Amino acid sequence: MLNPPLDDEICQKARMSRDPRFDGKFFTAVRTTGIYCRTICPVFPPKEENVSYFSTAIAAATAGYRPCLRCRPDSAPGSPAWKGVSTTLERAIKLIDEGALQEGNLQALSERLGISDRYLRDVFKKHLGTSPKTYALYQQCLFAKQLLHQTKLPITQVALASGFSSIRRFNDCFVSQLNLTPSQMRKSSATQSNSLQLKLYYRPPYDSSFILNFYSTRRINKLEWGDQNSYGRTFEWLGTVGSFTAKHIRDKNRFDVSVELSDVKQLKPIINNIRRLLDLDVDMSLVEYDLQQNFKDQFPIKSGIRLPGIWSMFEAGIRAILGQQISVVAARNLVTTLVETLGQSIGENTLFPTPKSINESDLSFLKIPNSRKQTLKNLASHYLEHFNPNDAEQWLKLKGIGPWTINYAKMRGLSDPDIFLGGDLGIKKAIGNADYNFLPEQASPWRSYLTFQLWSQL
Repeated sequence: MLNPPLDDEICQKARMSRDPRFDGKFFTAVRTTGIYCRTICPVFPPKEENVSYFSTAIAAATAGYRPCLRCRPDSAPGSPAWKGVSTTLERAIKLIDEGALQEGNLQALSERLGISDRYLRDVFKKHLGTSPKTYALYQQCLFAKQLLHQTKLPITQVALASGFSSIRRFNDCFVSQLNLTPSQMRKSSATQSNSLQLKLYYRPPYDSSFILNFYSTRRINKLEWGDQNSYGRTFEWLGTVGSFTAKHIRDKNRFDVSVELSDVKQLKPIINNIRRLLDLDVDMSLVEYDLQQNFKDQFPIKSGIRLPGIWSMFEAGIRAILGQQISVVAARNLVTTLVETLGQSIGENTLFPTPKSINESDLSFLKIPNSRKQTLKNLASHYLEHFNPNDAEQWLKLKGIGPWTINYAKMRGLSDPDIFLGGDLGIKKAIGNADYNFLPEQASPWRSYLTFQLWSQL
């Protein structure tokens, strides 16, 4: 069901407090200026009789307001207002954010969702008050606004990185959607560079020590790097090769991310995937409230424990296969050997091996049973032969892949929030050590967070 209507009195208290925990949950529009702001906007708060509240940025824009240049609503953590209203809507928004309407049309998107384009338009109109295409264009413009503020990319490059095929179309959409021109956004001189610096915000609480330590204990040399305050890695995305480093800025509730790309056209979905890896968009206070309600008598819930992702489902599947029934250290050593042997070098670093490279190798360098080598090749072959290889349920047809492998890959490769790894040796140990007695189903739809809560106790 849809979130309840905003309560003006509660919104007033929240915006006056400037508490970052409300950032992105709603937006304040000022009728006298025609601007909408985040709850943490540094300007002097307007009088209550002059403001209106909107649950999403696009709702404020549809009502005729333009984004504030001080607090930059495009940088706010993702609003959860649409979460849970419809599985179809959630999938549609995810695909649109990945560029589905930049590379295809509404009919193709509807077919992927298994519905009619008319029904999809009705769902967007009902829950977001706008059409899918308008939503997509607005998100493109907000992302472009972020690039104009935070980078020195030339406007032509910003247009391409935001999914526009021409400068004219970019300028027209920017003005129509934001009531501003790109040149009004630009604060610094432009320069040609494939290295970008962006600020990615989240809503606290966020236990960065846990997530960065989790990455550190599984870090693969030359594929990944980091320290107690940062995480980085190489990646490939639809032919675009690059790397990123995300540095945690604790007192600002954000990560400062430097990205290097061979082509900026895929920047937006790449940034979305970095956000997923760091789990920046979940409403942690809601998750923790639900877990506390169900498990407070079993064990204390550690605040800010999030889901560290893996770059792709394929990589998550390969790492899960190599990690079956062995320790974290042993699994890391196997993955390291695989990357060193089959990964493509980019400068001093290395990309994760492709399905083709694994499928064509005899994998003789891996000290594992032949049956497990064949399982790796089975998954690689599956990715080469299928249109939608990320449908993990189809993996069950592959010899050597069972529910644990699939669930681990979905939890970290897709960041599925509702996976409980009851068969995992670490989870069994955590439950056995404390003699817990509970039903994991009580944690739904946040069972993945329960899994990581238990892992955090080891």
